[in-house]
Amino acid sequence: MKIFDATLKTLEQALDVRLVEQNVLAGNVANADTPGYKPKELDFGDAMKAAHAAASADIMAATAPGHMGPNGGSTGTGAGDIATSMIVEGRGTSASFDGNAVDLDRTMAGMAENGLQYGASAKAAGKKLAILRYAVDGGG
Repeated sequence: MKIFDATLKTLEQALDVRLVEQNVLAGNVANADTPGYKPKELDFGDAMKAAHAAASADIMAATAPGHMGPNGGSTGTGAGDIATSMIVEGRGTSASFDGNAVDLDRTMAGMAENGLQYGASAKAAGKKLAILRYAVDGGG
C-alpha cells in the first residue's frame, strides 16, 4: 500500500500551479500603468494536465547537473516549472489609449479566485496529512 497516493501529489501540483498563476496575475497588476504592456495569463487546467502527464511519464531525467531542460533552462520538470513554461500573452482584452491591455477589475477578481482555490488546496493537503499522522500515531 502506498502511503503518499496520487491525491497528495495532485494537491502538490495544484499548489505549485496556483502559485505560478498568482505570480502572473500579480505581475499584471504591477504593470497596470505600464504603456504598451500586454497582460500574461496561464490556463490552470492545461497546466495541470501537462504537469500530471510529465509526472506520470517522467519524460526527462538529468544525468548530469549541466544538462538543459526542454525550454533551454534547468531540467526542472515540477509542476511550477511546467506551468511557468505555459504562460502566454493574454487574449481577449482591448488596449487602452496608451496600449496597456490590463483589465484591473478582471485581474483582481482572478487573484481573489486563485487565492481561494490555493487556500482550498492547501487545506485539503493539510487534511490528507492529518489522516496520515493519525494512522502513524496508531489512531490515538
